[in-house]
Amino acid sequence: MLGCASIAGTATAVLLPTALGHTLDTLLALRPDGTGKQAGSPGRWLIVCAALAVVGTMTSAICSLAAGFSSVSATARLRQRLIWHVLGRGPDLLRSFTPGDAASRIIIGAADAGSAPVSVMMAVTSAIPPAGSVVALGLIDPWLVVAFAAGFPVLALVLRALVRDSSEVSVGYQREQGAITARLLEALGGARTIAAAGTQATERRRILAPLAGLRALGDESWRIQSRGAVQGMVIAPALELIVLAVAGVELARHQITPGDLVAAAQYAAIAVGLGDSGMALTQVGHARGAARRAAGLLACPPQRYGTFRVPPGPGELRLRDVTVRRGGETVLRDLNLTVPGGAAVAVVGRSGSGKSTLAAVAGRLTDPDAGTVTLDGTDLRALSRPALREAVGYAFERPALFGATPYGAIAFGVSQPTPDQVTGAATAACADAFLLRLPNGLQTPLESVPMSGGEAQRLGLARTFAHAHTARLLILDDATSSLDTVTEMLVSRALTSRLADTTKLIVAHRVATATRADLVAWLDNGTLRALAPHTTLWQHPDYRALFTGKPGPDGAE
Repeated sequence: MLGCASIAGTATAVLLPTALGHTLDTLLALRPDGTGKQAGSPGRWLIVCAALAVVGTMTSAICSLAAGFSSVSATARLRQRLIWHVLGRGPDLLRSFTPGDAASRIIIGAADAGSAPVSVMMAVTSAIPPAGSVVALGLIDPWLVVAFAAGFPVLALVLRALVRDSSEVSVGYQREQGAITARLLEALGGARTIAAAGTQATERRRILAPLAGLRALGDESWRIQSRGAVQGMVIAPALELIVLAVAGVELARHQITPGDLVAAAQYAAIAVGLGDSGMALTQVGHARGAARRAAGLLACPPQRYGTFRVPPGPGELRLRDVTVRRGGETVLRDLNLTVPGGAAVAVVGRSGSGKSTLAAVAGRLTDPDAGTVTLDGTDLRALSRPALREAVGYAFERPALFGATPYGAIAFGVSQPTPDQVTGAATAACADAFLLRLPNGLQTPLESVPMSGGEAQRLGLARTFAHAHTARLLILDDATSSLDTVTEMLVSRALTSRLADTTKLIVAHRVATATRADLVAWLDNGTLRALAPHTTLWQHPDYRALFTGKPGPDGAE
């Protein structure tokens, strides 16, 4: 609809000057030879002019409506595609983009990029009347085209520079917006720490630091548009004067009629009005910059999944020659680890030794740069997404709770647990104590449930327990760090009693967790230093130093 209406509108814009010229000639009853004979019926040409004016008005209204609808639809489709891509890529996306930058590209960038089809169409259709006007000038008199062509290259260079500069500034502007968004998200996540430290003023300055660059880019954008407008205001009248001067000479030579002169004047104004399409070209530049940022997000390939299901087995996890790099540094290096089926293995090590990275690789939240990870002999990359997520369960240090109520947060996942499984999971995670105190229990709106860090962890553990009946492997990434000692002991008992046959990989910082595990995987600088029972490793001073804080003979702390 937008294309048809735009073409119809441009056609009327090109035809109207000719109709007005013929109307004037019929009213003056003149021909180019000056014979004074009637050139046609004035009434008929007046009706044509009125009809063209009505069509132009209607097409303008239709274009405005269709452009708005098209931009909204394109933006919605692009945002949906970007969101699905980000979700499909998973946590690995954070290797290349901060959460704020990704959000900026989806929210702000998609809106500008979504207007690209409309902007391009409007820029193209806005160029049709000038092009048609040049053709019409040639039909009136070839010398008029020659006069216009003398100055057109200068106008074309101005427009080209406008698009190029607008695109570059748009990319920088959106980059600075992403930086502000990223810092704001970080500050919101650490709001309690900021308030407790009294560093609100410092954080305010840190968050708003990119504003100076944002303002500079905004000023530069206005300068580019102003420069293009001024250049157009100088070049356009000059071209019009040249065309009108030549038309006046041709009229004096009786080569054209007064109506042709009027039409030539209007066509000259429309032809130099190519500069008036600067706004559309600026929007194309902005859309081009936003599209480049969206393309950068889409350039990160999503995780690929296979079609296999996990074969029967005890849940044996094997990592072979696994290497993971982050930001140019090697986090895990040629790591080999076998977790026996049904065993509970605690992962310990100093900060930065790669514990959380190992937990992410073990359940394929991220893929290793080298090496393989198998579950009961099947490469995790060969499993289908539903099969993988049913076979591997996770619990995190800071769980993200989805759902309208605590019940929905616990039930959230690939499978749908029964009400008995949800309530049983809440009990096993020691979350029932505070949930039962809520006005409507598990059906209380989640947004009105104030929770401490330990209570949020218990709700996250309950979600894991609720889906554990399908899991072959359970990974707890420091998921009990905010629990008190008694609660952690009760949760550990639930893990060993309810999930005795499920393989468990537990990132741990407390000695009690390592004590209750069947085996302890001791990581040191991205490599597996030892895999043995806690009682065996406790004989090593460096191992004891992980929990006591006293330096061992090798300098471990």
